[in-house]
Amino acid sequence: MTVIESVVTRLQVIMNEKSISQYDIHKNGGIAKSTISQILNLKHNKITLNILYEILSTMGISLKEFFDDPVFDGITE
Repeated sequence: MTVIESVVTRLQVIMNEKSISQYDIHKNGGIAKSTISQILNLKHNKITLNILYEILSTMGISLKEFFDDPVFDGITE
């Protein structure tokens, strides 16, 4: 699994656990709907730390909590 695939997988798990939609992130975090959609649909091969931080802040998750997950143990590139 690549870095971006791991990030997207982790984002989707958190969104499902917290019942947060793409619209919720847009509405509460001020992040463009197109940006969120492109990230979650793997249309980008990278994500900036600032955008990730904004998304996670909207969901009430710290960067440490986000990256402290086994999904990041299997990164191949």
